[in-house]
Amino acid sequence: MVKRCAWCGEDELYMQYHDKEWGAPCYDDATLFEFLMLEGAQAGLAWITVLRKREGYHTLFDGFDAGKIARYSDKKLQRLLEDPRIIRNRLKVYSARQNARAFLKVQEEWGSFSDYMWHFVDGKPIQNTWRGLKDLPASTPLSDTISKDLKKRGFNFVGSTIMYAYMQATGMVNDHSTDCFRYQPCKKLAR
Repeated sequence: MVKRCAWCGEDELYMQYHDKEWGAPCYDDATLFEFLMLEGAQAGLAWITVLRKREGYHTLFDGFDAGKIARYSDKKLQRLLEDPRIIRNRLKVYSARQNARAFLKVQEEWGSFSDYMWHFVDGKPIQNTWRGLKDLPASTPLSDTISKDLKKRGFNFVGSTIMYAYMQATGMVNDHSTDCFRYQPCKKLAR
């Protein structure tokens, strides 16, 4: 039997996400923006809720194309709020446009959103050595710093806890438990 991090349990969708994405270092701007949107949508909810609606987000938000989302009208955002394929929270839906605009500005300033995000960890994932779920922090001083900087740049739904989950998802930190079968492979994926 494959040993996984305890949080993913037995749900097939969770296991696929854990096995193929979570904790693997991501340097692709499009994927980094997707996770920024999804982690923000997750605020106050279980991650499985977001995973179940991920395809709806992909379809309704033009494949997470920040350039297109930045140009969404209020009318378009209002229509999105009526679609059950996404989490229909007004603040979260409207923040997609605001975050897309802020994302494009960061790309302009830094050359890529990836360069901006990864500079917080000097371009290399933090390799944690947690033994189990109880060891995982909800936030860290680094996620506090990233959150404050993003907010200063106009981003919404980027609190410290959300940003730590983002760092985990995009592999900025390797938070697989040391006995998880993904711990070593993710460690080796670091640039």
